[in-house]
Amino acid sequence: MSVTVPVLEVERLSFAYGPCKALDDVAFQVQPGECAILLGPNGAGKSTLFSLVTRLYEAPAGQIRIAGRSLRQESCAALSRLGVVFQQPTLDLDLSVAQNLRYHAALHGLSRREAELRIREELERQGMYGRRDEKVRQLNGGHRRRVEIARALLHRPALLLLDEPSVGLDVPSRRALVDHIHALCRSQGLAVLWATHLIDEIGADDSLIVLHKGRVRAWGPVREVLASQGAATVSAAFHRLTAEGEG
Repeated sequence: MSVTVPVLEVERLSFAYGPCKALDDVAFQVQPGECAILLGPNGAGKSTLFSLVTRLYEAPAGQIRIAGRSLRQESCAALSRLGVVFQQPTLDLDLSVAQNLRYHAALHGLSRREAELRIREELERQGMYGRRDEKVRQLNGGHRRRVEIARALLHRPALLLLDEPSVGLDVPSRRALVDHIHALCRSQGLAVLWATHLIDEIGADDSLIVLHKGRVRAWGPVREVLASQGAATVSAAFHRLTAEGEG
């Protein structure tokens, strides 16, 4: 019987800024095809966690594996399976859509021919291929996000990190983004770790990771987290898990 390897494994992860502990013994997994939503108040440790998974920071304690590869011992192999959409836009506004994507493809060692095939595939999936020659500064916020997602998927990662990707988007653009990411999980087996503070972006079949004061307060399918808190809604469960005085 085949055993499915988690796409993301976080084990006993801790991190501190001087005397201030940002993460304390954090542990969870994300499986292929799973959309895991990371919820937490400001200061919960979400940004620190993302910085450790992307290796902007080095984890002094604990273990992170991406697609079975240790981020500490096999960093290049692990990071090659990772795609990231940061909260702040990172596209070059003075380059065209296609130029931005070609640059990213080159960084990942894709041949020009393979890059062009994948750029077309991902932009068509986003409904953006017809705008490939436009400069990014001509695009609205929603379309720029689509380009960033296409860029993050060019090298066909196993894990996609989304750091508050819908910030600044209007409601229709947010809804389209949420639907698109969930469709990718279903159709391609993509694993997603999505940091958000917007409850309406969470699907009924998603997993939930609630982070508060650097510790994981709940982790599991949405329905199981609700049941464990005796709550009817994610909002109610989140409030109970992050209320002052909780352990």
